[in-house]
Amino acid sequence: MDKQLWNAKSYVMRYPRCMRKGLNFQILTIIVFITLFIVIVKQMYIIENGMEGFEKSRFLDSKEEPMVHFNRNIPIIWVGGVPRSGTTLARVMLDAHPKIRCGEETRVIPRIFYMHSQMFRAAIEQLRLKEAKISEDMLDDAVGAYVLTIIMKHGAQADNYCNKDPLTLRYINKLHKIFPKSKFILMIRDGRATVHSIITRKVSIRGFDYKTYAGALRDWNKSINLMYDSCLSVGEKFCLPVYYEQLVLHPKTQMKKILHFLGIEWNDNVIHHEMSIGKEGGASLSKREISTNQVVKPVNTIALTQWVDAYNDSLRSQMDELAPMLKKLGYDTNAYPPNYGTPDEDVYKQSQIVEAELQAEALQEANEDENEVQTHESDLKKPKQDGDHMN
Repeated sequence: MDKQLWNAKSYVMRYPRCMRKGLNFQILTIIVFITLFIVIVKQMYIIENGMEGFEKSRFLDSKEEPMVHFNRNIPIIWVGGVPRSGTTLARVMLDAHPKIRCGEETRVIPRIFYMHSQMFRAAIEQLRLKEAKISEDMLDDAVGAYVLTIIMKHGAQADNYCNKDPLTLRYINKLHKIFPKSKFILMIRDGRATVHSIITRKVSIRGFDYKTYAGALRDWNKSINLMYDSCLSVGEKFCLPVYYEQLVLHPKTQMKKILHFLGIEWNDNVIHHEMSIGKEGGASLSKREISTNQVVKPVNTIALTQWVDAYNDSLRSQMDELAPMLKKLGYDTNAYPPNYGTPDEDVYKQSQIVEAELQAEALQEANEDENEVQTHESDLKKPKQDGDHMN
C-alpha cells in the first residue's frame, strides 16, 4: 500500500503544471457545488402571496431542520450600475419604504454570478459538466437558491425584497432567466463624475483602472455599455434606467416613477430617507460602504459638479473617443460644468443647509488640527524637569 501511495504521489508531481491547475479547478468546482447543494437542501424559502409566510417540510432523520424550496417567481428588486453612480442613494430611498427591504451590499452575489458565468465559457468545462450530467438549468437553480437564501436571510422579513450589489447588473440576462419576475433599476450617472469619484476615493473594482482618468473612462464605458444593452434587451417592463442627476434634482418625481414601475404604492418616507436610517423598518447602513457618510444627509446637489476641474483640456478633447457612451446616454461632452437641470425648491434648500453644515465641519476640523499643532509646539518649548532626564 505504501508503495502504491508513493507511486501515485510521484505520478502527480510529474504531471504537467497546467494539468494540475485544471485538476485544482475541478476540485474547487466540486466543493463549491456541493456547498450549493447543501444550501438548496437546508436553506431555501418558499414564499407565497407576496412572500408573506414560510411553508416548511422536513426530511427524515434531519434533526427537525426545515427544508427550503426554491421559488423562481419571487419578484426581487435589483438595484445596480457602475459603482459610484448613485446606487446606494437609490437603495436607501427604497429601504425607507415600509414595504421594501434592501439592506447593505452582500458582496457575495456578484462574485457567485461571476464564477457561474465562467463555467460555460470554456468548451472543455462544458464537456466535463455534460459528462457529469450537470446542465445549465441545474446550475441556475443552484445559484438561484444560493442567492435567494442570502437576500432573504441578511435582513428582516418584508413584503418586497431588494438587492443592491452594483455589479450584479452585469448579469441582468441571467438574473432574468433565474428570477423571471424580477425588476431591475439601472442607475446611470455622468461617467466623468463616476470616474472622478472612483479615483479620488480609491475604489477598487475588478477589471477597472482606478489610477488614471483615461483608463477608468474606458472601463466605465465598457461596463455601462454592457449593463445598458442588457437592460434594453429584457425590455422596459423589467428594467428601468434611472439617471442619478435627475433623482437628485427631482427626487419625488423620480421615486414616483420608480415605485410605479415596481407596482408598489407611494410612501413619503422615500423622499426623507435620512429620517429612517437606523430605525425599525427603515434603512440600515454599513460602516464599510464608501457612500454611507453621504446618504445619511438629505438629498442634495453638492456632488453633481465637483468633478469638473479634474479634467484638463487634453482629456476633454478625447472624451468622445474614451467614453462614447456619454453621448449615447445624452450627456453633453463639451460642457464643463454641464447643465443637468434646475433642482426642486426643497432640494435647493436642503443643499444650502448641507453645504453650510459641511463648511462648518471643515472649519471645526481645521481648528482642531491647528490646536493640536500649537499644543505640540508648546510642549517642545517647555523646559525639561529633572525627572524627565534619563539616568
